[in-house]
Amino acid sequence: MCGLAAIISSGRPLNDRQDVMAEMLARIKHRGPDGEGCHHIPNQALLGHKRLAIIDIEHGVQPMLDENGRYSLIFNGEIYNYQELRETLIQKGHIFQTSSDTEVLLKLLIQDGTEAVRQLNGMFAFIFHDRATNSWIIARDAFGIKPLYYLELKDEIIFASEIKALLVHPDITASCDATALHQYISLQFCLDDRTLFQGVKKIKPGYFYLGRGAEILQETCYWDTNYSIHRYSENYYLDQLRANIEDSVRLQTRSDVPLGGYLSGGLDSSLVCTLAAKHMDTALPMFHGRFAEGPEYDESYYAKLVTENTNSLYFEIVPTAQDFVDTFPDLIYALDEPLAGPGLFPQYCVSRMASEHVKVILGGQGGDEVFGGYARYLVGYLEQAIKGAIFETREEGKHLVTLESIIPQLTLLKQYKPLLQNFWSKGLFDDMDARYFHLIDRSQNLEKILHQDTLSSFDKTELFAEFQKIFNHPDTESYINKMTHFDQKTLLPALLQIEDRVSMTVSLESRVPLLDTRIVDLVTTMPPPLKFQGGRSKHILKKAMRNVLPDTIINRKDKMGFPVPLQDWMKAGPVRDFIGDILLSKKSLQRGIYKPEALHDMMSNHGVGGRQLWGAVSLEIWHQRFIDAC
Repeated sequence: MCGLAAIISSGRPLNDRQDVMAEMLARIKHRGPDGEGCHHIPNQALLGHKRLAIIDIEHGVQPMLDENGRYSLIFNGEIYNYQELRETLIQKGHIFQTSSDTEVLLKLLIQDGTEAVRQLNGMFAFIFHDRATNSWIIARDAFGIKPLYYLELKDEIIFASEIKALLVHPDITASCDATALHQYISLQFCLDDRTLFQGVKKIKPGYFYLGRGAEILQETCYWDTNYSIHRYSENYYLDQLRANIEDSVRLQTRSDVPLGGYLSGGLDSSLVCTLAAKHMDTALPMFHGRFAEGPEYDESYYAKLVTENTNSLYFEIVPTAQDFVDTFPDLIYALDEPLAGPGLFPQYCVSRMASEHVKVILGGQGGDEVFGGYARYLVGYLEQAIKGAIFETREEGKHLVTLESIIPQLTLLKQYKPLLQNFWSKGLFDDMDARYFHLIDRSQNLEKILHQDTLSSFDKTELFAEFQKIFNHPDTESYINKMTHFDQKTLLPALLQIEDRVSMTVSLESRVPLLDTRIVDLVTTMPPPLKFQGGRSKHILKKAMRNVLPDTIINRKDKMGFPVPLQDWMKAGPVRDFIGDILLSKKSLQRGIYKPEALHDMMSNHGVGGRQLWGAVSLEIWHQRFIDAC
């Protein structure tokens, strides 16, 4: 796990950019405290690297060059199947100087070019440069676990693992992208390759890019979800799923430094931690966070149950309201752009605690998006079941969920009253895409909260059209497939951005074994009833792993999702004072995004689940740290 930075030109001398590169690397020094390197290819490229040493600690220094100096590589992440790839390369005559996965990737790219990317099992972002032609290959892993951003200038193109590193370039002035702002207000993330910064784009997950000098020549999707249904028996899928998950965890426990696990007490993290513990020679450290404000914020009973069952070590942190005030502005800076909900705060607190004990940590991120774990999927199917019963519709063919089958699952929705009230308020029985958009849209009553300057440029029709392109995937009619597909392509990369930043800001490598393309390919191609049978959340996963986890974990119907007592804190105390100082500051009231009266109202009425308040304060801090500071 590391940090990357690169400046590539089309013949422009880069001697005057070496100080820029030094500052870019300084901005991401937290990503790689174990080493720094820079390689200057005259009139072509500056390649910079900050290293967090995980595999082959003594070697694996980057940028890494081949023996002739023609090819250069900077690489962030881990190639989990590097040992197997290394053996194959040795059989073809390659000689290795290190035991690092970086050297394996370098030799594989020299041998196979872009086809090398399809052979990788890992999380990665890399830049591979050929000085003979000033051409390059850049790629990012299938799910976007590891970040990489870029910005095109007149005769240069610059890349970095974090946006803040790009902003040091003298030709860049940070400004807000209006379309991205509208997407964030509505969804709390940006779609496709957009970021909140004008001109700054993401290398898209599952893509490789080809370029020469400062020009991008080609963007190619090398992996995508596939919903062509395979008709095998349920036992086949159970066996394959169990084998794939166990093998993914086995590969991801490869490390030359201490390793631990994030443990929330939910199904996904409990599964990953339990399987990882089997590969440890000593007790696996597991790290848990809870809040003291009430039992609705405390899952420690379940977390402790897992550690007891696996004879593992239990570490716990209890963040406070003052901790929130002390860390939140720096968290927004760490993220580069505000994303998703308040759960990033306790996630950071757990990461900070874990970094005092281990250097690598495994977690259950991706389980909800892959296996259908969000409560909103159940809400969507409840409406479909009612619609089918009343109008005898069959939008998916034979109904996946019926009223009879869904009723026993509805206790899962007890804590989602605001979500239900909002969802049922309008648009009942519309098409699937319109209903799911309404379910995830955070921009309710825009005319009441947005300043006229922002509202006048807000195009909800355009946003919905962008949503439809992703939601209405061409090769599936299944509602659960459409919902999980959208979330895998949009929400999941945003959550992975949070996962990357809250861990890397404390120099901790985070791994996510459930995001293995073998697992996802299996799940997307199985018949939908196996995944969400009768509205049962994560049905196939629970059935496959019933002998691995205690029934108490498998049968939970009160999973919390790391809720933050934000609304409790907003009644009085340091959080209310802090947020009031931010939202009601002169700069915020004159920002021209929210109406001043709406900001005052948010201090008392926080919006559905507190999301409007969270979105507004996050956006204001982002403006202050990145836009106003320029």
